Amino acid sequence: MQVTKEQVLQALSEVEDPELGKDIVSLGFVREISILGKEVYIRLVLTTPACPARDQLLSEANARLASIPGVDRVHIDLPAEVSAGGPVGKSGIPQIKNVIAIASGKGGVGKSTVAVYLAVALGKTGAKVGILDADIYGASIPAMLGASGLPDVHDNKITPLVAQGVEVVSMGFFSNTQTPVIWRGPLIGKAVRDFVELVEWSPLDYLIVDLPPGTGDSALSLAQSIRITGVVVVTTPQEAALQVAGKALYMFRKLDIPILGIIENMSYFVCPHCGERVEIFGHGGGKSAAEEAGVTFLGEIPLDTQIRVAGDAGIPLNTKESPVAEGFAEVARTLAGQISILNYTRKEQQGP
Repeated sequence: MQVTKEQVLQALSEVEDPELGKDIVSLGFVREISILGKEVYIRLVLTTPACPARDQLLSEANARLASIPGVDRVHIDLPAEVSAGGPVGKSGIPQIKNVIAIASGKGGVGKSTVAVYLAVALGKTGAKVGILDADIYGASIPAMLGASGLPDVHDNKITPLVAQGVEVVSMGFFSNTQTPVIWRGPLIGKAVRDFVELVEWSPLDYLIVDLPPGTGDSALSLAQSIRITGVVVVTTPQEAALQVAGKALYMFRKLDIPILGIIENMSYFVCPHCGERVEIFGHGGGKSAAEEAGVTFLGEIPLDTQIRVAGDAGIPLNTKESPVAEGFAEVARTLAGQISILNYTRKEQQGP
């Protein structure tokens, strides 16, 4: 009995994407079907290489196809095409699909570390990623990525440096480590706009923007200058940080920028000597804040001395070296899923 494409499509229509809540056929994931005797070849295109449900979709698709009478072998190609997002009516950077702002209400919560590890983790999935260090006063991204030197400038366009597989632009490349940037607010806003307009980024799936703490000129200039897909708010568990994080949430909502989620950093510490878990700043505040605000809790990241050492050395840890690095990788997958959901929802609302 010859296997037909109709049978293949019917089987795949029973596989549902848990993030988007629809089957992979109606979502348009199934791009190619080839049948050679008793072997079925299909091409499923996901919305991100960091898809958190990738293994689940692959397993279910294999099982459904293998259950078709007459099918002996199944071959599934599973590439990804990252969807583009951002509010309608705002201009964007044509070659960048998604701009993700990483924000915090206050300093000292590890926002820049989170930005670096999310960028590196997304890059390791196969996504094309850049990071813009918009923290003009406290540019720390170059040191944490081990990036140094002066970017090339051609035709008044800055060419980003590349470190750890990620394109990087930072004020840290244009000022030495001993001299502070002493600028008033308008100059900070102009610097952020220049980084948006005068950088020759490669085609990117995700541009991670490390904002300075607070709700000042950098955040406002970015929101007014570019189409932002969404913002991630970083906090620590204690009440003081959570209260200020709430102000950041309020500001971005007033600017009509979607909140992709909250990350609780420095969630706890595991003693390397005795294995005891110590909740230095409390625990669970980030999750509670996310529930109260009605946004996604992206995950919790513990304190780890290895992260500090790696940051000082300019070589981010990989998932084989540290459970904390794996924690960041898991948060990155969840974030990529949230971006896909948001972009799909926007597309549905806009209609054909």
